[in-house]
Amino acid sequence: MRVALAIGCVGWLTACASAAHPSTPSAHIAKIADVKSDFGPQFHVTNVAPTGIDPKILATQNLPEGLTFEPADCAKIVTAAGVPPGVQGNMAAVAAEGDGNRFIAIAVETSKPVPFTEPGSDCKKVGFTGAELRGVVETVEAPQIAGARTLGVHRVVQAVIAGRPTTGEIYDYSAHFDDYQVIITANSLILPGKPVVAVDTQRARSLLSASVAAVRS
Repeated sequence: MRVALAIGCVGWLTACASAAHPSTPSAHIAKIADVKSDFGPQFHVTNVAPTGIDPKILATQNLPEGLTFEPADCAKIVTAAGVPPGVQGNMAAVAAEGDGNRFIAIAVETSKPVPFTEPGSDCKKVGFTGAELRGVVETVEAPQIAGARTLGVHRVVQAVIAGRPTTGEIYDYSAHFDDYQVIITANSLILPGKPVVAVDTQRARSLLSASVAAVRS
């Protein structure tokens, strides 16, 4: 299921929101740690200091072969485009679990800007089906941030694992400016004996804005 959810967990680099503004004079990915204070005592918060880009997290993620897409021309939108080959950089992150949700904020600095393209009005919502995998990828509201391009994506994936159907859902929000990206992922926690809590998308959107502000500060 981890592989299934990785269809763009942090890497669908296409735009559907605000336009770019003049370049940011400086930014510091280590300052993503400042958003730890945005979470109350009910959250368990950890952070990852700046380190080299982990290819397992930000590499291009491909779907299994044999899938059918609707609309058919939107297959490339579903396949996540990660950091292009040859592009180097660093990343830092903060993870928080609480209130039935998990939030991960990642700040990325690359050696050159990562391509950012418009998916087009016909690919705002794309479904895909296969023998043991199906799902939907759709754009959702993302905050407008001055000087950045922002994107919101909602993914629902249903897969058959060991003969049993499993469903995963994740929201991604990202902001791109100059050689930097800030990425927020949010999903519900599966806790024994407790009902599943819906993803707090408002907190996720606010976290994107706060994370960008922290990196730029």
